[in-house]
Amino acid sequence: MANTPSAKKATRKIARRADINKSRRSRVRTFVRKVEEALASGNKEAAQAAFLAAQPELMRAATKGVLHRNTASRKVSRLAQRVKSLSA
Repeated sequence: MANTPSAKKATRKIARRADINKSRRSRVRTFVRKVEEALASGNKEAAQAAFLAAQPELMRAATKGVLHRNTASRKVSRLAQRVKSLSA
């Protein structure tokens, strides 16, 4: 349990950041899920549109520190590859 005022404040800050990060992570997962669903349905146009919406969300999560930069890049790359293979 935090005893000093600064430790108590740090605990409050950590809780606030955790909530923000949780919502950002959830938002990214939603965008990625939309791409996955479009790929599963085989709809090329919907998959492309969903991917174009998901890509900036993944990169934003990386810049905000929710995801590691390489993780976000890997996810974008793999989604792009799957969208491209759908059109081929």
